[in-house]
Amino acid sequence: MNLDQLNPGDVVYAASHILNDGGIPGIPEDAVLAEPGGRGVIVETGHLEDAPRRKIFLVRFEDTELNLGPPVGCWPEELSVHATAG
Repeated sequence: MNLDQLNPGDVVYAASHILNDGGIPGIPEDAVLAEPGGRGVIVETGHLEDAPRRKIFLVRFEDTELNLGPPVGCWPEELSVHATAG
């Protein structure tokens, strides 16, 4: 399975460190939202208005206590369908 086949509810993994770019209020800018290999669930998929050909995934990653964090916009290159070592 590849990222193009994924839908809301599917599990993905962070392929690299996912950082807050300042878009998530209440969390410091540049805070780590997911470590490489961190598991998340797709909430929604779509495209940005100014990049209609690029798919973006809205993902909620688990924290160390397996609670889902805030929704995070991720590009396909930031995600994997397989768990990776950090």
